[in-house]
Amino acid sequence: MKKPLIAALVAVLVVGACGKSRLNPLNWFGPSERVAVNKPAVDPQTGVPLAKPDARPLVAQVTALAVERTAGGAILRATGLPPRQGYWDAALLPETDGQPVKGVLSFRFVILPPTSPSGVSTPQSREVVVARRLSDAQLQGVRAITVIGEQDTRTVRR
Repeated sequence: MKKPLIAALVAVLVVGACGKSRLNPLNWFGPSERVAVNKPAVDPQTGVPLAKPDARPLVAQVTALAVERTAGGAILRATGLPPRQGYWDAALLPETDGQPVKGVLSFRFVILPPTSPSGVSTPQSREVVVARRLSDAQLQGVRAITVIGEQDTRTVRR
């Protein structure tokens, strides 16, 4: 029992003594390096970072829209109907930087198309539901919420 333990201890000490050796487990990943990070473009007047434009297309139809009250805000839920099955990565993206215009808060319902051919099937099998939480601060002064699709727009009012 003592011979294997002594042999293992000697092996660890020998490998540990190899400062720059790849056999030393402490050197497997090497030292950390500083990497420059590309800073996002900023608005020259406000200094606020500019958001990247989202390349996802609009959903074909917005078939339902609801606002459900919660503690401290609401949940905006929209149902979209793409032309065929397999659409994914849906989101509600705010228009006008999420600020209401004349009391109307607007969102674009965007979604990515499938990466391979897919069937059409029934409308129920193609439905995509997406939601977004809105705080009371975001809803302040809002009289209506609009969700924009490719072929139509739905609005709910207070």
